[in-house]
Amino acid sequence: MDPTKKICTLERLVAVRQQARVAGRVVVHCHGCFDIVHPGHIQHLQYAKSLGDDLIVTISADAQVNKGADRPLIPEDLRAASLAALQCVDWVHVNGHPSAVPLLQQLQPDIYVKGKEYERNFDPRFLAERDAVIRHGGRVVFSSGDVVYSSTALISAMQRDAFADEKVIRFRDRFDLSAASLSRLLERFARMKVVVVGDYILDRYHFCDATGVAGEGPMMALRHLQTRDFDGGAAVIALHLAALGAAASLVTSLADDQPSQDAAMRLGASGIAVQSSTHRRQIVVKNRYLVEQTKLFKVDDGPVCPIDSQTENRVAEAIVAAAAGASAVIFADFGYGLITESLLDRIMPQLRRRVPILTADVSGRQSSLLRFKDVDLLCPTEREVRETLHDFSSGLGAVVWNLLEATGARQALITLGKQGLVTFSRPAVDGAGGAPGRLSSQYLPALSNHVVDPLGCGDALLAAASLALAAGSSLQAAAYLGALAAAIEIRELGNQPLDAEKLATALHHQEVATARLAS
Repeated sequence: MDPTKKICTLERLVAVRQQARVAGRVVVHCHGCFDIVHPGHIQHLQYAKSLGDDLIVTISADAQVNKGADRPLIPEDLRAASLAALQCVDWVHVNGHPSAVPLLQQLQPDIYVKGKEYERNFDPRFLAERDAVIRHGGRVVFSSGDVVYSSTALISAMQRDAFADEKVIRFRDRFDLSAASLSRLLERFARMKVVVVGDYILDRYHFCDATGVAGEGPMMALRHLQTRDFDGGAAVIALHLAALGAAASLVTSLADDQPSQDAAMRLGASGIAVQSSTHRRQIVVKNRYLVEQTKLFKVDDGPVCPIDSQTENRVAEAIVAAAAGASAVIFADFGYGLITESLLDRIMPQLRRRVPILTADVSGRQSSLLRFKDVDLLCPTEREVRETLHDFSSGLGAVVWNLLEATGARQALITLGKQGLVTFSRPAVDGAGGAPGRLSSQYLPALSNHVVDPLGCGDALLAAASLALAAGSSLQAAAYLGALAAAIEIRELGNQPLDAEKLATALHHQEVATARLAS
């Protein structure tokens, strides 16, 4: 049948219904906006068709789509044509009435099919539709809801990966990551003792105004407006932990100068117990020059200063002492000399016996993931893993397998930038029972692509994920909380400590977004 002939007037539709009744055919009716016909719609309509003989689909006219100023995205004639082109659809009609109730009263379908999300929906509009169907002897059936997409969510999220929202929902459902269960997990962070080991970095933002091109050469001329400092490196991880309620200790490298004293005072005021090697002559400062929120260039100030043997003894003793009774120790190696291979060789066996959770991440080419043996979690980027192993062509799973084999690490969260992250674990860790040489992996899309400043996203992820593991969560729950922490951090300029209230609010927003997507 020519698809255009499926589109008919109400009078024609009523006649079709009468003919079907005489012939003993079962008429099924679906109604909606159908602004973008997506996989969820197709499954819904195929299911509806399987319930009877003739499937009638009616759509709201453009004037009756009350979903925002820019809706519908697709005009009614094209929406109707898209539905008519589907083999499972027999008849299509554009409904000019604000409600489907008058249609249902005239068509009196045998079966009226709505999405699974309406099964416990008490919206008066739907209740009126249901009553109109039942009053004439019909019945209301809810489709399976196995594939949940929403035209509204797809359209409102076109500038981000809307299909990622579906994958996020599936990830949460698969691992039972409800807002309630994750909120309970956050409560367990309170006063949990965690030690952070790593270099202190001062992130200094120079806010400038672009005044044009310099007269002496082809370069941009800037006028300095203001400077703002942020505690970075391992320090911001400790700040995240403290703000999330943990009892955080920081073993780091500061200098004997005023900026170092100021940093120690700020960290102490945030409730962090700070122990420093003071082997450096100056702290590391990373200067970033910005015009509005755009970073133009970065200038690093501060050399790599590896610790000597005497300093190593003091640092090792400080780490082991701080780790007494700790639930986790987090290593953040930024390559400026505090964490050396010999230091790790000395302390890791002791920490492994005494501390339940050990996690690590690196940043910079002077650091190496291969130093961290027998840890519970590594949190590098894909690029860091590939650079560490000098493997830029193998599949990610194979590369991570080689990383875990080389280090003896149990699990890894590999971040993929805007694409999100992938969790990897050995079969023995999560009970997957996979074959030797095969990792259990799960993909989680990024939870935000609204980027203000990516600085510190990995640090926020490492802090939240480490706390979650220390609190007894699964790797997937740790990954989700870590991704949520990164999504919060990426929306703020500079290193901003993440607190439990921000995470709880984000969890609520995710729950609301999930409900909206399903409606």
